[in-house]
Amino acid sequence: MIQPIVEGHGDVPAVPILLRKLAELMGIPHIDIGYPIRAPRSKLMQQDGMTKYVQMARSQPGCKGILVVFDADDLCPKTDSVSLRQWADIAAQPLPCSLVLPNREYEGWFLACIDVLMEVRNVHPVRTFPNNSDDKRGAKEAIEEYMGTGFHYFEKTDQPSLTAQADWSLVHQRSRSFRKMVKEARNLFVQYGETPCQWP
Repeated sequence: MIQPIVEGHGDVPAVPILLRKLAELMGIPHIDIGYPIRAPRSKLMQQDGMTKYVQMARSQPGCKGILVVFDADDLCPKTDSVSLRQWADIAAQPLPCSLVLPNREYEGWFLACIDVLMEVRNVHPVRTFPNNSDDKRGAKEAIEEYMGTGFHYFEKTDQPSLTAQADWSLVHQRSRSFRKMVKEARNLFVQYGETPCQWP
């Protein structure tokens, strides 16, 4: 089992959907995903807190790997994650542990394929996000703008539904942050004992 640790209410249903989707895209028909453990961002940013939640994940029956996911916000996912990753790795031993900080928000990945999501939801005229979605603050509000009057983003329901509808190949092409997610997921699948095919 891969055990996620997440920050938000919407992450709880969304991250397992994303992991299963990535496994399917990599030719893995089934992967066991544990029910995500929610952890306050403030705790994950401290060594004691990160250690506590990673050890909690490690202790789940059948756990073979851990994935920690929370929004980068104003952090640099590359440089500011070094200490966080070290804390997580130490706490997870001997299990593998991956850390992913979507830049700046998980919802930025939706902006990377907002044209596809508009098509799926029959919103016209279809538009692409003109800038680097990884740099966008307020991605939720931007999604509302693109989806038009009457659409209000509700994290608990819209994050999992958009995760299921997104074109992840396109997101991979357009988002460096998501390419990091794919790399870490692939590593966990390998540690799990699977042989993922090359994707995309």
